[in-house]
Amino acid sequence: MELSAIYHRPESEYAYLYTKDAMHIRIRTKKDDISCINLHYGDSVIFHEDSYEHQVSMTKVASDNLFDYWQAEAQVEFARIQYIFEIEALDHQKVLYGDRGVVEFTDENFNFFMNGFKLPYFHEVDRCKVPEWVASTVWYQIFPERFANGNPSLSPENSLPWDSKKSPQNGDFFGGDLQGVIDKLDYLEDLGITGLYFCPVFEAPSNHKYDTLDYFEIDKHFGDKEVFKKMVDEAHARGMKVMLDAVFNHIGYSSPQWQDVLQNDEKSAYKDWFHIQQFPVTKDNLGNNRQLTYHAFAFQGHMPKLNTANPEVKEYLLSIATYWIEHFDIDAWRLDVANEIDHQFWKDFHRAVTTQKSDLYILGEIWHSSQPWLNGDEFHAVMNYPLSESVKDYFLRKGLSTNRFVSDIQSQSMYYRRQVAEGMFNLLDSHDTERILTTAKGNINAVKSALAFLFLQLGTPCIYYGTEVGLTGEHDPDCRKVMPWEPADQNLELLNFMKELIALRKQHQNVIQFGEFTLSQGKDGLLRIHYSLGETQLTAFFNQTNKSLPISLKGKTLLSINTKKNTISSCTLHTDGAIILGCNL
Repeated sequence: MELSAIYHRPESEYAYLYTKDAMHIRIRTKKDDISCINLHYGDSVIFHEDSYEHQVSMTKVASDNLFDYWQAEAQVEFARIQYIFEIEALDHQKVLYGDRGVVEFTDENFNFFMNGFKLPYFHEVDRCKVPEWVASTVWYQIFPERFANGNPSLSPENSLPWDSKKSPQNGDFFGGDLQGVIDKLDYLEDLGITGLYFCPVFEAPSNHKYDTLDYFEIDKHFGDKEVFKKMVDEAHARGMKVMLDAVFNHIGYSSPQWQDVLQNDEKSAYKDWFHIQQFPVTKDNLGNNRQLTYHAFAFQGHMPKLNTANPEVKEYLLSIATYWIEHFDIDAWRLDVANEIDHQFWKDFHRAVTTQKSDLYILGEIWHSSQPWLNGDEFHAVMNYPLSESVKDYFLRKGLSTNRFVSDIQSQSMYYRRQVAEGMFNLLDSHDTERILTTAKGNINAVKSALAFLFLQLGTPCIYYGTEVGLTGEHDPDCRKVMPWEPADQNLELLNFMKELIALRKQHQNVIQFGEFTLSQGKDGLLRIHYSLGETQLTAFFNQTNKSLPISLKGKTLLSINTKKNTISSCTLHTDGAIILGCNL
């Protein structure tokens, strides 16, 4: 038994309340090293009278190339718990593992109060919660300047005709606006979208609007508050949620606050709003400059970093966050560059916005594993870029073996509490990445497989505008092309595929969210996803081998996302193919 591989941490993703009465407890061991684990648990007060009250066998729920992950559910009756693990190796060696680490398996150690892990009292207010509506939402990310031009009179001077330039540059404008979004809500509803994620809509000089001038105003080239309210109301009428982008890490160079600093240096009333290292501040710097005398987003001098620990800044930003909820009933905030802002600010942010709207969704832009932000008092979820990169590496870049891909996905499945995983924001491309059809070098079948895999994962999926019609693009700014609205410029086969895939996701939301999940590689090299919930089974096969393979599906109902439902005896899964089937669905 490899004792050094055994790992557990209480009050974390390894031990947490899933519901108010059910606790999930996990433990990690060396891969293929342990035959079984029993969890012993009970009330810590009753323990003094009668040791542990309950025993449950733990289930191996995931395995990567190094570790096995085990889980059990404990019913918490008296709002506190003490527990210890009884671990048995393949050679039948047994140990106990608890708060004092690994100890010999003896009655004395088993019954010694100090050996058990303890969670003294569960407070419902501390339980990590995610709004219930999020898990079943299908998002659509809109870059407003490039989605649709519904009111040409609002377009900036010298705007280019729609779709007149196949490779846009950083300073180009095409006139997309909020009326354009309103005009296309029927299209989005027909696609199956139930959530709209907007890149910034507030007043700013750029086309991307991440250099905010005024957070309390809709950019004049997008419309005004009246048209924004109309858009939100019409989206809500179609069952769609609305998420705005909060750019609180930095502000625009032309903002009144920063301009005051440039003019007055140390005498500025706003000098403590920023991270200024020395005076005078670097002036007239609108590009990348590592010699700045102040902190900025990624050394970009035109986006000076806000000091969110400053009470005045905090009050200002929190008033913005609650304003758009109170007056326009938005449903979610996406938090830009969230990992560069202090934790205390986000705790105060969480308190402020959830007081305003209890089921508001808080999504952080973080590109790495994010446990410190996902304990229930800051964010509900983050943009799931680790999943995105693994999926693209496997399906689109062909850079991962099936074995390594399975290991990556299994490991990621243990990053967070279950309720957090249910709300994770799953995406493949965005305004910050190249588009997936470009990543796949034009391979539509590979893109279909990647999308099918994404939509079968726990979490809330998102489509970047235009992905559903085959829009291509290298990294920023090329990934921000205008949406092609002429059918002749759209891949209608891919569009229909996406409609069927979204419908499939909605139809089987419960089995994906609540079912038992397995991911494995078969002897034939196929990747297999399987969900089980009661008598319901959902299985998907993906072929990333270099040859087409026959699959026996005798007696099964084929749920193809390209054809109507039919019962068949066999089929062939072609290279870069995905086929979805089910029993008793």
